[in-house]
Amino acid sequence: MSDRLIVVSTDCHAGLPIADYKPYVETRYHEMMDMAVPVQLEMMEKASKSFLIQEINEAWRAPIRQQLTGAWDYPERVRMLAGDGIAAEVMFPDGITENNTPPFGAGLGLSPRDAVPELQWAGAMAHNRWLAEFCANDPARHIGVASIPLLWDVQQAVEAVRWCVDNGLRAVMIPTLWGDQPAYHHSRYNPFWEVCEDLGVIVHFHSGPAPHPEYFGKDWPVEDSSEQMPGAMGVYVSEVMWWLYRPLTFMIWGGVFERYPRLKVVIVEGGTMFMLPPWLRLLDHNYRDVQFSAKLGDFRAHLSMAPSDYYRRNVAIGASCVPRADLDLREAIGPSQIMWGSDYPHPEGTWPNTGEYFKTTFSKFPEADGRRILGDNAVEFYGLDREKLQAVADRIGPDASMFA
Repeated sequence: MSDRLIVVSTDCHAGLPIADYKPYVETRYHEMMDMAVPVQLEMMEKASKSFLIQEINEAWRAPIRQQLTGAWDYPERVRMLAGDGIAAEVMFPDGITENNTPPFGAGLGLSPRDAVPELQWAGAMAHNRWLAEFCANDPARHIGVASIPLLWDVQQAVEAVRWCVDNGLRAVMIPTLWGDQPAYHHSRYNPFWEVCEDLGVIVHFHSGPAPHPEYFGKDWPVEDSSEQMPGAMGVYVSEVMWWLYRPLTFMIWGGVFERYPRLKVVIVEGGTMFMLPPWLRLLDHNYRDVQFSAKLGDFRAHLSMAPSDYYRRNVAIGASCVPRADLDLREAIGPSQIMWGSDYPHPEGTWPNTGEYFKTTFSKFPEADGRRILGDNAVEFYGLDREKLQAVADRIGPDASMFA
């Protein structure tokens, strides 16, 4: 066993500055994009002032502006990975931090709210075309997560998944919130789950989306209602993780993992792994302690296992910037489920201080568990090439002495 660790970040972000997506957008949407981009930039600017205290964020950016371009510049990205000791990464679309998001609302939020289905699909496929090119620089190291606006047209989503696989992408992100569309226990999505299972495509949900108008006002981000709605950010950060877990609640009880036992799902950047054990306990309570819900009839017969069993078989956790306190709960969460992430290039991530984070977080940590969380679980879950990644890790990976 090498002293150099294979580190896989299961939460990184990549994407072009929004206007630069134009060559990847179908020409019939170019005129619409020319009109939409300035509006989307204005909305992102307003949203960033709500979510990112401008002075603090600018101070953070100032000394690392060149390194931040690694979000779309490949040589800069490879230097960033080397500095962090990361052998491989899972790359999601980006959002508001560097204005490098796909057009037409096809970025990290992928919300159905105020979206035009045809345009959101156009923006998503533009990102997926660029992402396929970007990952082709070194497919062993870069696992691109395609943007799939599943809610609007399931057959279109199935065809998009096939396109992704044909172009080297075997991971997809679908909306965390479905708005007025059917939720994920609906049978209309079965063809999508089926194609993902058949082709080995891993489904992802990424945190961030939530019913923002409830917190910040119905006209947010156009209007700032903070004076009329004090504590909005506190409410948002206290609830956002539930919207991340919620799709799994629907999928588990809806029998999705019963029908598609090889389907793999990842929930990413919850920031609150300590909430997973009570969530699983709640699901299992409603499955096992039948006397409390007998009057509601049999809503379990279509499941052959308890909810926590599906979780442990089918689900993994992208644990971005995870604190030591959460890692100490690994037995309750599932030591094979936890996969570390740096969240590059977001200011809440470990970059550019990942090396120091490793030393402080994994000091006196069991080496076998540390290896699994930092890389081995991801290598297995994503089916990565261990030999190729070890060769990279032998050049840039952190030393196992950090566990001492």
